[in-house]
Amino acid sequence: MQTSLKPLNQQVVVITGASSGIGLATAMLAAERGAKLVLIARSAKTLQHLVARIVSAGGTAIDVVADVADREKMRLAAQAAVDRFGHIDTWINNAGVAIYGRLDEVNEADSRRLFDTNFWGVVNGSLAALPYLKKYGGALINVGSETSEAIVPLLGMYSASKHAVKGFTDALRVEVQEFDKAPVVITLIQPSAVNTPFPQHAKNYMDKEPKLPPPLINPEQVAEAILKAATEGGRDVKVGAMAVVNTTISKLAPSLGDKMSAKRGSGQRERIPPLHPQGTLYEPGESGSAHGHASS
Repeated sequence: MQTSLKPLNQQVVVITGASSGIGLATAMLAAERGAKLVLIARSAKTLQHLVARIVSAGGTAIDVVADVADREKMRLAAQAAVDRFGHIDTWINNAGVAIYGRLDEVNEADSRRLFDTNFWGVVNGSLAALPYLKKYGGALINVGSETSEAIVPLLGMYSASKHAVKGFTDALRVEVQEFDKAPVVITLIQPSAVNTPFPQHAKNYMDKEPKLPPPLINPEQVAEAILKAATEGGRDVKVGAMAVVNTTISKLAPSLGDKMSAKRGSGQRERIPPLHPQGTLYEPGESGSAHGHASS
């Protein structure tokens, strides 16, 4: 079925992980362009401030404090969106957490918690949104990563979760678009390393403060790609030149890709000791920042 997506200023857009990083950048850009927003995160104070900021600038937004790992909370969030605005046009599964550490050092509980957010959060959000998107038509956008096809060492469990997100998204697309012929466009966004608080929010097993390997792109660049998918659709959208390079090499020359990944992995440590090694794996962060400490 051909799906016609609305202009952004006519859309109700739901964003998970809206309190920082890519989610925050996307929320601010969507608000500027006239979308009605439903913003989901664990960070209650930050969400409240964000909604107040959008409303004071003439926009429309509501906040829903919820953990994406809780399927019932995602169902209730979708219901809250429909109760307030009558429908959902775009649902963006963006929430994510990270762990820096070797795979043989990261404990099982932490690994499972990461998958609860990064993978099951996407599943829960998708299944909550689809009944409404199928009824009204719209876009389901899952934020993956270049590591949905490539990998980064010392972020091994994060890479594995993003591979899982791609597998789920690809299977869901066939079932929804091909089997059901539903009027839903399902897009996977795959950015390269982004200058967000990602390293500061990660749980860190290393003896140094983590960082992302350069070059970095800005979160606004990813937000632009997400909002373009909300109005124009798309399938697998690479954002940043290195996302194209790294995923292509991983497919065509995997041994070379391994060596390149090893070099990138060696550049993931600052010279200082860890500042907040527990990160936001279990507790919400309240930084309310789209950008990290690095420069792009």
